[in-house]
Amino acid sequence: MKKLFVLICMLSMGSLAWAQTAPSLGSAASFSALAGGPAAGAVTCTTSTITGDVGVVAPGTFFNTGCTISGAINPNATGPYADFLNAYGLLPGANPVCTQTLTTLDGQVLSPGVYCVAAAATSTGSLLTLNGPSNGIWIFRIGTSGTGALTGTSFSVVMAGGGVPCNVYWWVAQAATMTDSNFVGTILAGADITVTRGTFIGRALAGGKGTTAIPSGAVTLTDTILGG
Repeated sequence: MKKLFVLICMLSMGSLAWAQTAPSLGSAASFSALAGGPAAGAVTCTTSTITGDVGVVAPGTFFNTGCTISGAINPNATGPYADFLNAYGLLPGANPVCTQTLTTLDGQVLSPGVYCVAAAATSTGSLLTLNGPSNGIWIFRIGTSGTGALTGTSFSVVMAGGGVPCNVYWWVAQAATMTDSNFVGTILAGADITVTRGTFIGRALAGGKGTTAIPSGAVTLTDTILGG
């Protein structure tokens, strides 16, 4: 399943009209859950399924309570974390330029592009449709003013027109929290990522405000499905 997901992503990137806007994740690309710290536990997984690799930065720890993991577990993923920090640091800048500034994600039908939200984005019981071809790229920048969290409760993100989840990226200034939601894409969060129930087809990369010397961020998964 993981190999199929990666293959689909590679094929979709073959002749991208929007490839110049897609962030390079480097060695972090194989990780479904990656976090820098704190030492008390960087990634905590409870009765969930993760398709893909799991990584923490020592002395952070991966706590597994009844989870099924299909990939490798890297207890000292310093290199992938550094690659994630590089991607996180590049995305909030002027390039890529915002296609459109949004005040809400609710009920939107969006073609490939770069979408910016100045502050927090909170969605409850709503639907976001990403409509575009398999080589389309969607980038969401949440909190472009410097602060802002991404929060979804019973929030669904669906692909239409052939678009694929691995071409969807969410840069978040602060934390990301999904509850009872069906979410897609790669979250690059400045702080923690918490996913409770629902599904998350993509990657949870936490701790973008940290450094390799002082890593930060935690991923907490409970009763959910994460990965491709």
